[in-house]
Amino acid sequence: MKKIFFNLLIITALLATSCKGGKQTEESEQIKQEDTTVMTTNLAFNPAEIGEEPLFDIETSAGTIRVKLYKETPLHRDNFVKLASESFYNGILFHRIIKGFMIQVGDPLTKDPTAVDKYGTGGPGYTVPAEILPQFKHKKGAIAAARRADSVNPQRESSGSQFYFVEDPSTCAQLDGQYTVFGETVSGMEIIDKIAAEPTGPRDKPVNDIRIISVKPVKE
Repeated sequence: MKKIFFNLLIITALLATSCKGGKQTEESEQIKQEDTTVMTTNLAFNPAEIGEEPLFDIETSAGTIRVKLYKETPLHRDNFVKLASESFYNGILFHRIIKGFMIQVGDPLTKDPTAVDKYGTGGPGYTVPAEILPQFKHKKGAIAAARRADSVNPQRESSGSQFYFVEDPSTCAQLDGQYTVFGETVSGMEIIDKIAAEPTGPRDKPVNDIRIISVKPVKE
């Protein structure tokens, strides 16, 4: 997890070694400290302080869902932590709901009500390598990463931000071994059911907007 926080420190350290003279080194150290302060104060929380299997409260307009992220899927865990620390998910809509299947969220385009036709296609501009592990199934409340179809994504790389909650494990079992499951619901299963029960329109978009208000780490 610390690599997320210390990327900037690596850059500033290289800057310091390229300078000659004690005064220049001191100035570089000061820049490093100032940059670190700016970086952490602009975040909702410090990613470096998040544990190996963190708990997060995903506060939605329908209620709060508490989740645990798996240490065995570190790429997905760290990416989620990074986005949450940047408040990336705040204000994003649940754009796809299929009762008896799953509920999907995480597309930043859903913040724009004029871009409805594009909902489900947005992301942070990158994908995450697959971490599909046999021990993690699509059980009730499981959190899995959305992705593009095999025909255009043979490596089954995950969306950089979109994910879904399993509402019905019996119908989602067909997805086992095909999508990365990187966490599970600890509490708030009734909120998943509540969201899944919302009426939907074209492209499985809920008629009434349901959005993420915030994603915050739980202090243990």
